[in-house]
Amino acid sequence: LGVVPAYRERVQPLLKQLAVGAVEHTDILAAARGVAHASALVRAAALAALHVVPALSAGNCPKDDGGELVCLLHTARHDPDEGNASAAQGLWDGAKCELPRSYVAPSVQLLVDAEAPDTTQAAAAALASAAKELPGTVGESLAQAISAYGSGHVSARCGVAAALRALAPVMGPDEVPVALDFLIGNGLADMSEKVREGMVHAGMAIVDVHGAQGARTMMPLFESYLDNKRSGLSAEQEAEYDLVREGVVVFLGTLARHLPADDPKRTVVVDTLITVLATPSEGVQRAVSNCLPPLMGPLSANKELVDGLVTRLLTTLTKGKTFGERRGAAFGLAGVVKGLGLMAMKNCGIMDHLKAAVEDKKDPAAREGALMAFECLSQKLGKLFEPYIIYILPLLLNCFGDTVPSVRAATEDAAHMIMGQLTASGVKLVLPALLKGLEDKVWRTKQGSVQLLGSMSHCAPKQLGSCLPTIVPRLSDVLNDPHPKVQAAANEALREIGSVIRNPEIMDLVPYLLSAIADPNHATKPALEVLLQTVFVNTIDAASLALILPVIHRGLRDRTGDTKKKAARIAGNMASLVNDPKDILPYVPMLMPELQKALIDPLPEVRAMAARAMGSLMQGMGSEQFSDLVPWLMATLASEGSAVERSGAAQGLAEVLTVLGPNHLEAMMPDILEGATSRASPAMREGHLVLMHYLPITMGTHFQGSLQRVLPAILDGLADESEGVRDAALSAGRILVDHYTHTALPLLLPAVENGLLTDNWRIRQSSVKLLGKLLFKVAGTSGNIQQDGGSDDEGAAEEGYNEAIINALGMDRRNEVLSRLYICRSDPQYTVRNESLHVWKSVVYNTPKTLAAMMPKLMEQLIESLAVDSEDRCLMAGRCLGELVRKLGDRVLGRIIPILKEGVLSGSTITRRGVCAGIKEVLENISRQQLTEHMSDILPAVQNALTDADPGVREAAGEAFSIMFKGGAGGAVDSVVPQLLEGLAVPQKFGECLEGLRVILGVRPQIFNFVLPKLIRQPLMMYNLHALTELAPVASPVLNNHIASVLPPLLSLSGKAPTPAAAATATSAPAGDAAANGDAAPANGPEKSFAEEHCGAATHAAEAVLLAVPADGLQLLVSELLRALEDPGPKRRAAAALLAVFPGRCAHTEELLEHVPILLDRLISLFADTDGEVVLCCWKAVEALVAIIPKEEQAGYVRCVREALATAKENERRKRTGKELLVAGLCLPKALSPLLPIFLQGMLQGASTEAREAAAEGLGEMVALTSQDALRPFVVQITGPLIRIIGDRFPSQIKAAILVTLGLLITKAGPGLKPFVPQLQTTFLKCLSDPADNVRERAAANLGGLSKMSPRVDQLANDLAQSARMGDPVIRNAYLMALSGLMTATGERVSPPVMVTVGEALRSSARIAADDEGYRYNLASCLGAQSRHAPLDLLSTTLSAPGVGPLCPSGLSPNASDRHLQGTVLATVAGCAGPRLEEAGVVQACVDAMIKLSRDKEQPIKIAAGRAAARLAIGNPQTLEAACGVLAALMGPDQPTEVSRQALLSVRRLADAMRAQQHEAGAQEDPLQPHLPTIVPPMCSVAAHTSGPVRGTAERSLCRVLDMDPVSGTPGEGVAKYLAAGPGGTVRSLLTEPFLRRVARISFDDELFTAEEY
Repeated sequence: LGVVPAYRERVQPLLKQLAVGAVEHTDILAAARGVAHASALVRAAALAALHVVPALSAGNCPKDDGGELVCLLHTARHDPDEGNASAAQGLWDGAKCELPRSYVAPSVQLLVDAEAPDTTQAAAAALASAAKELPGTVGESLAQAISAYGSGHVSARCGVAAALRALAPVMGPDEVPVALDFLIGNGLADMSEKVREGMVHAGMAIVDVHGAQGARTMMPLFESYLDNKRSGLSAEQEAEYDLVREGVVVFLGTLARHLPADDPKRTVVVDTLITVLATPSEGVQRAVSNCLPPLMGPLSANKELVDGLVTRLLTTLTKGKTFGERRGAAFGLAGVVKGLGLMAMKNCGIMDHLKAAVEDKKDPAAREGALMAFECLSQKLGKLFEPYIIYILPLLLNCFGDTVPSVRAATEDAAHMIMGQLTASGVKLVLPALLKGLEDKVWRTKQGSVQLLGSMSHCAPKQLGSCLPTIVPRLSDVLNDPHPKVQAAANEALREIGSVIRNPEIMDLVPYLLSAIADPNHATKPALEVLLQTVFVNTIDAASLALILPVIHRGLRDRTGDTKKKAARIAGNMASLVNDPKDILPYVPMLMPELQKALIDPLPEVRAMAARAMGSLMQGMGSEQFSDLVPWLMATLASEGSAVERSGAAQGLAEVLTVLGPNHLEAMMPDILEGATSRASPAMREGHLVLMHYLPITMGTHFQGSLQRVLPAILDGLADESEGVRDAALSAGRILVDHYTHTALPLLLPAVENGLLTDNWRIRQSSVKLLGKLLFKVAGTSGNIQQDGGSDDEGAAEEGYNEAIINALGMDRRNEVLSRLYICRSDPQYTVRNESLHVWKSVVYNTPKTLAAMMPKLMEQLIESLAVDSEDRCLMAGRCLGELVRKLGDRVLGRIIPILKEGVLSGSTITRRGVCAGIKEVLENISRQQLTEHMSDILPAVQNALTDADPGVREAAGEAFSIMFKGGAGGAVDSVVPQLLEGLAVPQKFGECLEGLRVILGVRPQIFNFVLPKLIRQPLMMYNLHALTELAPVASPVLNNHIASVLPPLLSLSGKAPTPAAAATATSAPAGDAAANGDAAPANGPEKSFAEEHCGAATHAAEAVLLAVPADGLQLLVSELLRALEDPGPKRRAAAALLAVFPGRCAHTEELLEHVPILLDRLISLFADTDGEVVLCCWKAVEALVAIIPKEEQAGYVRCVREALATAKENERRKRTGKELLVAGLCLPKALSPLLPIFLQGMLQGASTEAREAAAEGLGEMVALTSQDALRPFVVQITGPLIRIIGDRFPSQIKAAILVTLGLLITKAGPGLKPFVPQLQTTFLKCLSDPADNVRERAAANLGGLSKMSPRVDQLANDLAQSARMGDPVIRNAYLMALSGLMTATGERVSPPVMVTVGEALRSSARIAADDEGYRYNLASCLGAQSRHAPLDLLSTTLSAPGVGPLCPSGLSPNASDRHLQGTVLATVAGCAGPRLEEAGVVQACVDAMIKLSRDKEQPIKIAAGRAAARLAIGNPQTLEAACGVLAALMGPDQPTEVSRQALLSVRRLADAMRAQQHEAGAQEDPLQPHLPTIVPPMCSVAAHTSGPVRGTAERSLCRVLDMDPVSGTPGEGVAKYLAAGPGGTVRSLLTEPFLRRVARISFDDELFTAEEY
């Protein structure tokens, strides 16, 4: 039991059996001696055996003469192992043992005979416990223990020391001196260090327990010994004296703790201890160091004493003459610091002093002393010294290379001590600095770092385990350093690490491991082989792992597969050999990448071993340490790499999932199945199927529960298009069958059967193979037979196979499986048929007999397969049924047909579908004669199925009906179709009959030629309309021939639907009218409800017909719809409503696009229709048509839309309503939504400049015809693109057209354009500089209108005025036009200062007007517009400005150009500010100037005078007489033709204004009547003696002057008085009644007769 603990389970029962027979005292004693064995396991076994000893278990403890048995049991009660001690206590109590007074001798003997520390401790504790229990025996126990010291055996002497220590608490005053004398005289001088250590601890225990009471007695004893050193001692005696002195010092220090804090003896003791430090004995020095800390604490307040001690110790440390003095000072310093606390290091400047000593290059003794101080401080302070380690680390690195050997030795000792004391945080603090030192270029630093790293092998086991994984690989790298001393240091460091290994097996392998680390290329494989050959009994510690795992890591990286395989095997075993899995955790990041590489190695053996290693590591260390492993395996499993990689990942994942357990597999199964069936990548499917190959191997029965889910994925993989996926699936399927055929047949078989029913032929083929393999295993045959020729039904099967299959499956299950297999013999794929036949022949012995037995099940499966929505299954079942019919003929028809006829009436829909499909197959495989014989049975079944409630049944029945029709059963149509048509009139049969017709037409559309006339027979019945709606889609192939006949009556009836207004006012008609029409009206509902339903049914039927028309019939359909749109009756509305629905639902969009232009043209032209409902329907139809036009093709429809809008405009104009010309269709809500995208796309994507210009113009025309309310929602949608387009480099024609549209938007949209005002203003200003005249003019006009919304009018006006004065001659007119528009629109908002500035700028521009007539007109227009809002003084200034104003003090200019400007200014000012002239007091002056100008010889000046005359009279009626005179003169026969025409225009304007003022004032008298004799004669003269535009202008002006009524053709009342007064002959001859009636009807639309330049 002590040598091989593993035998415990086998030896323990044998030992108990022996103990049962132990009845003699010697036998019991022999068994009891086991409780004193050195091994705790042996002691535990002995105690367990003693429990069954009959005498002890009965409570009779034998009484032996020496009391040895009782002492043994008493000693066992104090066993250090708690379990053993508890068992011994139970045995003691059960045996009712009592301790005899003669226990001392046996107990002391047990103490002497003890072989291990545990038994020694137990014997000492038992002796002390007995002495305590029997107080009178303490002295005897002490005496016998001391006498036992002379036995000479080390273990015995150690036992005496343990006994003295244990007896310390029970000693009395008499025993203490005896014990101390023994210790000082003998015990402390023992030659064994172990014994001396025990004696010192015993003395400390005695002093500690009795020091408080016996201090006065003990102190002189200890001091006298320390002070009285005898001289003339030999070397041996000197050594003995030092040993005793060391112990006495410890005793003295221990005793001093019990002195009062203020006792002077404390200081004396400390001084004595410091003096003793000079003793050249490390034991003495160490003992003193241990005694100082408790003594220094109370003395810390005495700063002088402390400073003196520290200075004394530091001086001795660095200046001591001998090594012993310096060493003692180091120990003393450590003890003092320990007692004073860590702050003493700083307060006393200890570290600075030590650093200076280490850096003293001249004194090696100082360096040595400082290093020894580091060593002692680290030992004494432990982890408290760690903050200083990083401070002294560079010092140690330098000292490793010191030239003095003693300094280097001190450095090594210090390093060993420091590293041995490191905690986990200390390791983290030191290790990075040391590793960085390995990269230093100075070899001495690198060497020192290596030596320090080697020293870390002295760390505590826990810290050692955390640092070695980092240290050893770095030391391995340093082995290749070019400097030999660095290499040697690395080797030595590795040997140091090897020296701390505690595993006995690894200790023998250290040379191999170190050799492999030093020479990995040649020694790795031998090391791995030795590791594999080693039988490990003990666990592996952290130091062992540090040497083993780098070798494994190198082996995994080796090129040879054998080495990698061995390394992987050892790596997997490591997890089970370590004592704590955490020890191997630091190496996982190093091992896992190499194991992952090995997992995808080309060699299968390497992959398998790597997978097992991964599983073993995870099992030993837990899954939480490998959180990234499963995701990596899953990713590799689905990678696009090689199949080898995926296979390795699958094998590794299988091992890992086996470790994780079935629950984890269950959680991952959805992802695995998804990957196996993923369509994303063949590689992913292959990888997951390979995983299914390995999972049964690794998991065994635990994987059995997943078979039902896994098998479908495998079968699916067998049908994959990728060969690799198929191979993987086949391999997985074979593994499943091999592993689970006998244990999980009920799970495998359903999945394989389901595979036989799939649509994929590869799956069916693979399923047949797997089914065959299953049946072969069940039947006990291999299935590897060769079948050549012979019958299709006979093979090599034996009769016993059938019995084996029945025994395994049962009869019903066998019939079901073989029925599916027999159906597969008719598979469409040859390979499936061939494989099925092979399996059938291999397992079925007698085919006819087997078919007879399974016929019911076979027919059931045939009917089921015929009913499913699977082409291959239906084809298989049909072929199988057809084969039965062909082979058996009339022998089975008599049985099959009644079954099918009865099945039509089954309550199961699936059955009825299958029956109908079966009927179809039967009809396809029987002759005409057989059909005729069985028609009476088949026809009723088909007829019933045609009216079935299930669509699938009806469809299958229709196919059967078609076969009957083809087979010559023409009477089927004659008997079925009329009956179905008649059934439509019966509400209860309508649905069934309609479905029957639909199914028949779906199979034989030509029958529609016979059905349609019945359906559209007048009057149109409601049920016929419903039937037509349902039948039109299935009659699509023959519908083209009937469009012209079916559509008109439907449109006529649909268009008669009452409008909401008509419906609201319609009166109810008797219900009998509806009855007379053949339809049943609702019993209580009004007639209008029936009429609406009737018209709605017609609408639905028409929609169905339209949607059913095939692509090649769209031409006929569109022609019919256009014809209906031309009809002014109800057809127009119905056709428009249909077109609103048809485009969005039409299946032939591309073909319909060919007819969109003509449809748009007709529909948009109807936007002006008088019927509002027609307009709305047409708009919806246009919206629907535009919606199907692809965006990129919309630009091509600009022309047709524009022409259609023109037509609509003309139609609207002909109505002559006298209101604003707006098209009704463009005034609807969202009216522009369908047409706007066409124009915008035309501007952006037009094929040419002309096309884009046309789009821009068309958009403006559409805006002009749209109402403000309808336009408002589209302002932003229109304006934004227009601004962007006009900003691009488009030709001027496009820009001009866009500007026109923007102008219309400004006029109509108004406030809706406010968000765009800044952009529009910038755009218009930019266009004022455009090279094209039309662009500039339109931009100027738009800018004027936009100024109403502009927030900064002053700045704009000022800029325009300055640009007009200083700009380029080509563009100055545009700025003037813009300024004129601004002043006209928003002149009241211009501030007076800006008004003055603008006026000055304009007047200063007069010199430019001399050479440019257009500039003069525009300048005059600006001045006139300004005068409307300018202050009166500024108005006067303008009129009197030299060369500008007509009232210039110097008179009219002699220059014709200037006079023209003066006349133009007079006309514009009179027109814009006429009433204000009287306020300014210049009316008469203006009249005088007007008269002078009218007499000028220049024609433009005369025209200006005539306009000024009319405008002055309008604003100042007192000038009417003068104005009429001037105008009459300008119309005289001596005037130029153009002057007369312009004068006529001015007269017409004057007449219109006067009549307006008359109506506004409500006056009765015509203001022009007094002046008619003046102006009418010249006007009549011009009309009578001229022609062309002048005559037209004269006639139109006469119409206005005479105030003609356009309806009656008579003049106004005042004019009638003038005519009655008898005018001159010219007037009478011209103003005849026919002339007046003609003139009254003249149109005033032509600009030629209305326009003026300014």
